[in-house]
Amino acid sequence: MTLLDWLVDPANWTGNDGIPVQIGFHLLYTLIALAIASAIAIPLGIYIGYTGKGEVLVAGTANVLRALPTLGLLVLLFLVFAPVIAGDLVFVVPAIIVLVLLAIPPILTGTYTGIQSADEAAVDAARGMGYTRPQILWRVQLPCALPLLISGIRGATLQVVSTATVAAYLGLQGLGRYIIDGRAQGDYVQMAGGALLVAVLALALELLFALLGRVLVSPGLRRTTRRRRPAPTDTATAALSTLTATR
Repeated sequence: MTLLDWLVDPANWTGNDGIPVQIGFHLLYTLIALAIASAIAIPLGIYIGYTGKGEVLVAGTANVLRALPTLGLLVLLFLVFAPVIAGDLVFVVPAIIVLVLLAIPPILTGTYTGIQSADEAAVDAARGMGYTRPQILWRVQLPCALPLLISGIRGATLQVVSTATVAAYLGLQGLGRYIIDGRAQGDYVQMAGGALLVAVLALALELLFALLGRVLVSPGLRRTTRRRRPAPTDTATAALSTLTATR
């Protein structure tokens, strides 16, 4: 059987173990992990970007998380939670925690970096118009940070989608089942099919975030990366234009 034969085989697209069901589980793990990671990383990133406090400690800790061995951490968490959690949650909780730890660093970095790199001219213009610090944060810095924030979430999504296959090591469903089961059965076509499906899913989400960025990011912010640098005499005008685009 070739890879194409495996992909078009109707038996692989029906039933509880079919490809649509496994994609659904894979996306479910991804969405849960991203939701939890965003709830942690975005407020923390806003605090760091707004106050400038804790950047070295928090960012350093977040980067350390990237170096943790995913499979080893998954097994360790399973051994820790096994005596205290009953039922299927003993398998689900460790997998979700591993994916959350993987997703936090890019979202956190994208959030506080985007706030700190907001156009200084736009911030000065807002301050001159009488905006308070919270108003500058919500009306100027956060809209300016949106491209980097979306980029951080996109990077986290791609990492989580590609890593969620490890959930199959604990017997959970998802596209990782094809890779793990294929390896156990010596079925390399099934393994290749599972890997291909993960790659296609990651590519589809990448395109979705590219479209989302075009919808959510102000056209004025998108143009700032392409337009020429304003002359010194036009600095105030450019700053006010940027501010208007982000409101």
